Amino acid sequence: MRNPHGTPIWYEYHAADADRAQAFYERLFGWQVAPSGDVAGMDYRIVSTAGGEGVAGLMRPHPDATPGWLFYVGVDDVDTAIATAQDAGGTVLMPPVDMDGVGRMALLADPEGRPFYVMRGAMDQPSRAFVTPPYDGPGQMVWNELTTPDQERALAFYARVFGWRHEGGMPMGPLGEYKFVHAGDTCLGATMSVLPDGVPGWLFYAQVDDIDAAVARVVEGGGTVLQGPDPIPHDHFSVVAADPDGARIGFVGTRSA
Repeated sequence: MRNPHGTPIWYEYHAADADRAQAFYERLFGWQVAPSGDVAGMDYRIVSTAGGEGVAGLMRPHPDATPGWLFYVGVDDVDTAIATAQDAGGTVLMPPVDMDGVGRMALLADPEGRPFYVMRGAMDQPSRAFVTPPYDGPGQMVWNELTTPDQERALAFYARVFGWRHEGGMPMGPLGEYKFVHAGDTCLGATMSVLPDGVPGWLFYAQVDDIDAAVARVVEGGGTVLQGPDPIPHDHFSVVAADPDGARIGFVGTRSA
């Protein structure tokens, strides 16, 4: 999987209970989850859409790790990205490793401690885990949102590592501006200030066919709706939810009713 430098190519869920997480997300997004085979002795499962597009991995991390979502950002050179991140105040959480047929990757953290992967895929075929309009169908990731106490400081770090930039946005009153983030011509998502009692960090949104039906599936699966449905441009709505382990996930879609 090789995408242009600075664009997401994979997502990963670190689960407290992999079976429980699989059941919840299969119900919520219609994902299909299957074992990947032996990956360094880990129970690593591959998440795909109903249309067969690979989106994410699901795994049980170190016992001390907090359940939650991370993403892999494609880079031209993993070692250069690591050096740049360290020079910009980031840290290395997992040194670079090479996986046959997959690629070279490392787990880093930005200056505020938010983890993310950098990866150079072994295959030329581009990833479709993250897509921009027009969408192929439900289940793919469509937005990456960073909540941070200092938008400019955060963006300065990611600009150094990935070449990202702020371009355009929407006013949020006392919270300032919801600032769109671009890599080249691609809008990846946005940064925003921390809401009162909000949670800083990365939040990822998947596409759904019907926002209200997805909300119902969150509740049926043992999750909690934290925010929304909120209207967003192009007659869509957004929702932020927590899964049964408390990990946050977002989704967007239209309202059929």
